[in-house]
Amino acid sequence: MQAANPNTNTSTDLDTPPGATRRPIVWSISSNDASGAAGLSADARVAAAFGVHLCPIVACVTSQNSLSIEHITPISATLLDAQLDTLAADMPPDAIKTGMLGSAELVAVVARWVDRLRRRNPHLPLVVDPMLRAGTGTGSAFADALLLAAYQDDLLPRATVITPNRREARALLDHDDSGNLPIQPDAVAPRGTDHAAVAARLGPAPELAAVPAMARALRAAGAKAVCITGGHGDDNGSDSTAHNPAGLVLDWLDSELAQGWIALPKVETRNYRGSGNTHATALAAALARGFVDADAAVLAKMASTAALRHGYAAGAGVGPVGTAEGFITDASLLPRMSWGNDAQALAIAAAGTATAGQPLRSGYYALVDDATRIPAILAAASSDLCALQLRIKREAHSDLDDAAFQDHVQTQIAGAAAQLRGSAIALIVNDHWPTAAAALARRGDALAGVELGVHLGQADLEILGPDGRAALRQAVTGQQPGAAPLALGISSHSLWELARAASLAPSYIACGPVWPTLTKAMPWRAQGLDNLRWWSAMAPAPVVAIGGVLQPDQARDCVAAGASAVCLVRALDGDALAGWPAWREAWQRGREATATQPAVAWPHPSLDAATAH
Repeated sequence: MQAANPNTNTSTDLDTPPGATRRPIVWSISSNDASGAAGLSADARVAAAFGVHLCPIVACVTSQNSLSIEHITPISATLLDAQLDTLAADMPPDAIKTGMLGSAELVAVVARWVDRLRRRNPHLPLVVDPMLRAGTGTGSAFADALLLAAYQDDLLPRATVITPNRREARALLDHDDSGNLPIQPDAVAPRGTDHAAVAARLGPAPELAAVPAMARALRAAGAKAVCITGGHGDDNGSDSTAHNPAGLVLDWLDSELAQGWIALPKVETRNYRGSGNTHATALAAALARGFVDADAAVLAKMASTAALRHGYAAGAGVGPVGTAEGFITDASLLPRMSWGNDAQALAIAAAGTATAGQPLRSGYYALVDDATRIPAILAAASSDLCALQLRIKREAHSDLDDAAFQDHVQTQIAGAAAQLRGSAIALIVNDHWPTAAAALARRGDALAGVELGVHLGQADLEILGPDGRAALRQAVTGQQPGAAPLALGISSHSLWELARAASLAPSYIACGPVWPTLTKAMPWRAQGLDNLRWWSAMAPAPVVAIGGVLQPDQARDCVAAGASAVCLVRALDGDALAGWPAWREAWQRGREATATQPAVAWPHPSLDAATAH
């Protein structure tokens, strides 16, 4: 079931019969492109792929074709105000996206309406695509100093997300006290300007190394989140790949929830008109569906890349991007996301490696807090287990000093390994990866015949920092002298966490909580079987279903949804193991039910966008 949108009382499902539910409404305030490639035309194509209703609000009328742009004419402030007033009375937005506005007067109208609408809906998202230049050319009223100042003063402080390319980000920041653009007046293109001439006047894009600092500065100027897209020299990242031999197009996200590079391979095409519009509108549509900004940025990357893949020729020049229909279930579109400015972590993704170590086998995944519990579990379920996780939390051993606690962890690992030796059950150590890696490097009799791995949460990986993650990467890829690769499992609760987990090529990715759980306090909504089904179809590694699995029928449903493994915690307590045959039967029934499962569809948001920040 689709989670409630925090911006509205409605929900959306692309499979819902027409008229059965009100779709989220996105206002796009932008330009009409007479050639049908960019502007509101591109917005309409991607809105359809998101299942939202787009209100195309004309701010500028353009005369352009696939070769050049001849005229850009902003409409009057009175006419824009009239359009917004009429729509607000009947179709108030669940998100607003601005594209080409054309004049400072129109920016002021938009700002006033955002304030007015937020009095009724304080969390109304505003996505600002600065449009200080366009891949299709520019015009006399397009990027003057007054318009730039209006963006800085009126839209940046109101923006939920701003989506400049690197040249636009620099233009928003590099100005003197008089408000002059760093681009000299001759950059304002005369009638008939072609695409290459516009890019040349704007100069080279800033180096990738400068992008995170630019994003921080834009957030300091008022934007809640910034997504600086990977290139606009050809709207398809050509300036990005010049400094990125891996062939990835990199978008930089800076929000309160996450910071990092969002990466997918560059699409080699000359049909890229409207890709910037597509990205920004996709982001707004995702926000309208209730996703938080970091998840929305992942979805926008997926949709804009899909549109580039489906670009087509129209006219003698650069063609438009195509439809993004079906992007949400295309696993090849799931991007990789780095932890902060840790682009090295994306090298594995660029190489096309799904998992660095041995992928996790299918079966039940037992989780215990003490090795002394293992014999009873093995006696009941050894043939059904793929892994056993040893979760030893520091707070449960507050009576031990740090040295004594480390000794305790090592003793627990050795004790668990002794009981699993010679079996096909992987021993997974939660959190204490340096201790596990050291034990693996020493090997010896204690770990002979044992597959060893570690499980880390997203916060644990964040705390490690670049050096710690680099060391972990060496252990996972078997680069430590004399040591076998260390299996790696990573928790994920949201789309951006899934994209970050994928960048480290783990042996498995955990999806949870599938159902509400009492074992850990967390802000996440329950994923449900719909999200688990999506995770299982999209993740580049086996998926472990975790959270709230208390009954065999729940395990059956997880297996039927595509999970490779199902984690059991409270189901292993007390006398529950006496009923193990029911769990074995549930696994088999789940396997048999996979063929009758619903098609993979849209995931629902796992965080409340209204309270997540």
